[in-house]
Amino acid sequence: MTLWRVASLAGRNAPEWPMTVAVSHHVDASEPDDDGLYTYHYEYEIYEFSDGVMTLIARAYLDEPGSAALIGWSKGMHSYPLRKRDLSHPLVLKAATYLRKIGNPKLDWLDRRSKGYVPLDDFEV
Repeated sequence: MTLWRVASLAGRNAPEWPMTVAVSHHVDASEPDDDGLYTYHYEYEIYEFSDGVMTLIARAYLDEPGSAALIGWSKGMHSYPLRKRDLSHPLVLKAATYLRKIGNPKLDWLDRRSKGYVPLDDFEV
């Protein structure tokens, strides 16, 4: 199975490894005060893109239509930040294409060095 994936990534006429997408809705909010107002309220979608080996996490806030951010890698209970070299990984490229097709043309990625969001277009290959 691993040889099939390596052959696919190397372009040796092996079928492309399929990407799966899981989407979940999340709300992070304080308790409402006496007037029904919240100190904070965030509503967002988490996207998990997987190729069967790697899982890439992205987030899109509902109050920021048209934008999403690639957050990092996930493996089991562990998460790993993205590196600049990861931006050319086939799963990252497929995820970016998917997010754009569903209406998120503005894509950022969470840079582990600056710990800030950087426009993906600045680094795409």
